[in-house]
Amino acid sequence: MSFKIIVDSCCDLTAKQLLQGPFLRAPLTISLAGEEIVDDETFDQSHLILLMRESQDPPKTACPSPAQYLDAFERAQADDLYVVTLSALLSGSHNAAAQARAIWLEEHPSSNVHVFNSCSAAAGEVAVALRLQEVAGSGRDFQTVVEEVSRYIASMTTYFVLEDLDHLRKNGRLTGALALVTEALRIKLLMGATPEGQIKRVAQALSIKQALSRMVNLMAADPGHAGKLLSIVHCNNLDRAFYVRELVQKTCRFKDILISEARGVTTVYANDGGIVVAY
Repeated sequence: MSFKIIVDSCCDLTAKQLLQGPFLRAPLTISLAGEEIVDDETFDQSHLILLMRESQDPPKTACPSPAQYLDAFERAQADDLYVVTLSALLSGSHNAAAQARAIWLEEHPSSNVHVFNSCSAAAGEVAVALRLQEVAGSGRDFQTVVEEVSRYIASMTTYFVLEDLDHLRKNGRLTGALALVTEALRIKLLMGATPEGQIKRVAQALSIKQALSRMVNLMAADPGHAGKLLSIVHCNNLDRAFYVRELVQKTCRFKDILISEARGVTTVYANDGGIVVAY
């Protein structure tokens, strides 16, 4: 059975993976300073970062429409269709994909379509998409793939460390108190995702490096990490991603480590210098 994996554009797969793998992308859009930026292959990260630095207003993001997901289903031309979206608690992308699935099944009742709520974003979506590629590519039947990947999502851990939380706060992704406290006290927060996909505070530190070190220590202490893929997404700071990889290689037992660059939506929320990891 042939299969395709449709991801929204907060899934920061590499250009090579998107080109060579079974992936199609439904892009979100970003509105800022009178510009509408489509988060697709035309995205220019340096331009967006410059706009964010110069603008007094926060960037706004809009999820793909059901029509965009339906277009991806049409282009996929596969027996089994899998969709991986941003956490349903952070974006309307999952709801739009679910609407598209319902419409598609009305017209194609014999199709197999499943929409996965990653309960994460960025690195988490990458990890889910690659696990999905691995399981579906092994020849397992549709229902078995859905069950195995759903268990993987339930077991996944996501962490992130950002230079500041301002864009998350202004867009309603976390309480204003967290961002205000970090700014006032000049501390850095290690953040994570709840099992349901909501943002939570994990720990605090006096510097980015200290926060990253605490993050790696937590991963090393988690026996569930051994043998898994670690997905690292960085926003315009490859050196910082390499630093995390170096710490991980000293203390953890991951099967593999993948470093990817943030695309548009991740850039909006991670901001310049942010690091997101998931396994």
